[in-house]
Amino acid sequence: MVKHKLWSFPKSCTCSSESSSGMAALRAVELELPPQELKEEFDILLNAQSLLFMAELVSTFEEEVEQILNQRIARKVHLNLTGELPKFSEDTAHIHSDKSWRVHPVPKRLQRRHVDIGDLAPCDTERFKQGLSSPAQGIQVDFDDGNCPTYYNQIKGLCNVYKVVHNQFADVPPISQAPLLMLRPRAWNMVEHNMMVNGKEVPGPLFDFGLLMFHNGQLLFQNDSGPFFYLSKIECYKEARLWNKIFLWTEEKLGLPFGCIKATVLIENILATFEMEEILYEMREHSAGLNCGIWDYSASFVNKFGHRPAFLLPDRSKYVNMEKRFLKSYMDLLVQTCHRRGALATGGMAAQLLPPQGKDSALYRRVLATVTRLKLLEIRAGVDGFMVYDLDLIEPMQRLFQMHTSGENQLLEIRDDLSVTPADLVTMPAGGVTLYGLKYNISVGILFIEAWLTGRGHFFYQGQVEDSATAEISRSQVWQWIRHRARLEDDERVVTRALVKSLAQEVLGELKVHPRRDVRGTETLLTAVHMFLEVVQKSQFPEFLTTYLNLDHTFLSSQNTRPQLETTDRLKHKL
Repeated sequence: MVKHKLWSFPKSCTCSSESSSGMAALRAVELELPPQELKEEFDILLNAQSLLFMAELVSTFEEEVEQILNQRIARKVHLNLTGELPKFSEDTAHIHSDKSWRVHPVPKRLQRRHVDIGDLAPCDTERFKQGLSSPAQGIQVDFDDGNCPTYYNQIKGLCNVYKVVHNQFADVPPISQAPLLMLRPRAWNMVEHNMMVNGKEVPGPLFDFGLLMFHNGQLLFQNDSGPFFYLSKIECYKEARLWNKIFLWTEEKLGLPFGCIKATVLIENILATFEMEEILYEMREHSAGLNCGIWDYSASFVNKFGHRPAFLLPDRSKYVNMEKRFLKSYMDLLVQTCHRRGALATGGMAAQLLPPQGKDSALYRRVLATVTRLKLLEIRAGVDGFMVYDLDLIEPMQRLFQMHTSGENQLLEIRDDLSVTPADLVTMPAGGVTLYGLKYNISVGILFIEAWLTGRGHFFYQGQVEDSATAEISRSQVWQWIRHRARLEDDERVVTRALVKSLAQEVLGELKVHPRRDVRGTETLLTAVHMFLEVVQKSQFPEFLTTYLNLDHTFLSSQNTRPQLETTDRLKHKL
C-alpha cells in the first residue's frame, strides 16, 4: 500500500546556493516515502540539489502544461460541436511556403539509427543490460507506453539510467560505445502522484525529464551520446513549442550548449499529422525528426471522431495495416515532410517475437518473413530507421537496411512524387467486424489492465508484445463497436454490451486456467475484467486508458509493489 507519511529533508540539508529562495522552493516540494527496497536509489535521485532543480522546472512550466491540456479539451469540443475535420491551417501557411528553413543537423551518432530497440522499460534491469550489449544503434528507454509508472518502476528505471550513464554497470559497454539512449518520458496526460510542488501533483513528463537531465545531461553530452529524447502523444505544434521552451530553459540552467538536446516527436495523433511541418519548425534547433506508428495513431481516430458513424474503424486484425490508404498516406507525408526539412523519419516497432524453435522451423521462417515484408515497406517508403522489440530481430533488420539502402540514412529521398490530401489522411478503410477480432481486442484489453495491476507495462500474447498502444486500439474498437451497434461478419450478431460481457467471461475462463496463474493472479485477472468492461461501457470515451488506470484506486494501491518481471524468453510464448 502507498504510505501517506511524507518524506522530508533533514534540517541540516541546504541547496547548493544556500539561499532563502532555494530553501523556500524546497519547502514547496512534497514527496512520498521511498518505495520498498529502493531507499538507496531514491537518495541518489532525489537530493536537495535535484529537488531544487525540479521545483524550479515544475514551477516555471506547470501553468503552460495545464493550458495545453485545456486546449486539447477545447479543440475536441469544437470538433464535436461543428462536425469539422482537421485540415492544414492557413494561419501557419508561411511556414509551409518558406522553402528555406531546415532543422539543425543532428550529431554524428544520431545520423545512423537503422534499428532501435523499442518498449524497453528501464526498470527491467536484465533486459536493459541485454539491450546495452546488443548491436542495436539505439534503445527507446521507455517510461511511457511499455512501462507501468508505479513509484517503484519510476525510481528503479531512473536510477538504472543513472547507473548506465555513470558506468556503474560493470558488465555493459561504456555509454560512449553502447547503443544510444533515446529517453522517452511519459506523455502530457500522465501525472506523478508521489511528488507535489506548490500543492499540486507534478506532470509525469516533467518528473521523468527533469531527473533524467539533472543527473545525466552533462555526461551524455560529454560522451557524444545525448541527451536524446522521444516525445509521446503530441497533438499540435503548440505542444512542441512548449517542449522547445523546456529544452532551452534546461540547457541554460544546467550549463549545456544551446541545441544539444535532441528529440524525436512521435506523431501518434491524427490532429498532429496536419501540423507535422509546424512541429518540426517549432523544434528546429532540437529536432531529431518524427516517428510514426500504427496503433496509437489508429486509436486517435476513435478518440477524436469515434462517435461519428463515418469513422467506424473496422477490425484491426483483418482490415487495418500500413498498406491501407489512411496509414500509407500518413507515413508517406511524414517521410516527405521530414526529408524536405532535413529531419530524420523513423517507422514503428515490429512487435512480433521470433519463436524459440530455432531458425530451421517453419514458424520461425514465417514470422521472420512477415516482419521482413512489413519493414521493407517502410524502407521503401523512405524511413531512416525503425524499432524492434525482439533483440534477435536486430541483426536481420540491419541486414535488410544494408541490402536496400546505401549510406547512413535516406535523407536524400525527398519523395517529391507524392501528393497527400486531407481526404487521404481521414478516409477509413473498408471492412467489418469479426468475432475473432472482437475477442482478440477484449483479450488484449483485459491482459493489459492485468499487467498494470501487477506492475508491468507490456506483456506477451500470441507471439507478439502488447503494450499501451495496442491496448488503446483494442479498447477503443470495442467501445466504438458497442456505440454503433456494429454487426459481426460471422453471424450478423450485433455487438452489444451483453455480447461483450459474455465474450469477456469466455476470455476469463480461458486465461485463468493457465498453469502459471495462482489464486491471487486469478483475482487480479477478474479485477481486470471488471475494469475493462467499465471502460468500454462509458458513455463518454475516456481519452487515454493509461490516464484512466493511473487515477484508479485499484492501481494506486499497488504503487510500491515490485513488478512481476520475467524474461522475454520465458514469456514470449506464455499465452
